[in-house]
Amino acid sequence: MPADDVATAQAIRRQEERLQRDPTSLAFAQLADLYRKVGRIPEAIALCRGGLERYPHYTTARLILAKALIAEGALDAALVELTAILELSPKDLQSHRLAAEVHRRCGRLDTAVEHLEAVTRLDPGDRESRALLSLLRAEAPASGESAGLGRALADDTFATITFARACLDQGLSEEAAQVFGRILRRDPDHADARGGLEQALRARLRRKG
Repeated sequence: MPADDVATAQAIRRQEERLQRDPTSLAFAQLADLYRKVGRIPEAIALCRGGLERYPHYTTARLILAKALIAEGALDAALVELTAILELSPKDLQSHRLAAEVHRRCGRLDTAVEHLEAVTRLDPGDRESRALLSLLRAEAPASGESAGLGRALADDTFATITFARACLDQGLSEEAAQVFGRILRRDPDHADARGGLEQALRARLRRKG
């Protein structure tokens, strides 16, 4: 077993023992996060929910719960937790970042932009959030290699899945993201555009390496 896996298993065992000794301990949050990181998502969620019944204002546990819910694909439930955190702590950077991700994945780009704007105000050095903000804004300038492509990106006539896929196939991940975004602004429930946007953003990250 790799050394990292051994260390994680030992950390889980220590937190489990600590929680057994004192079931009211705040250690439930650390244990839940460890469960989440090793893929024991249902256990992480159950542990967080149980602990939050005793400590409803423990925002760290609520954030861990939100991350676990996102990992499970329960985006609406995760958003409930993130909203609760932001009501208590409006400047919580991680919650704004995660809320932006959830809204983006649900096709609600304008709301995702609002959260990214909050992130860049609170952390001007966050280059990745600033880059995402530029891609997701409705007025995002084209970054194409030619004026012709730039005009196409700005023209709703070309805001189609076919054109977006063509950009992606050519390695133009940022341009593809812009086109998928234009489609989602017309139809936030467009499943192909939502999936395509996430694919384009993953390709962009791989390219940046």
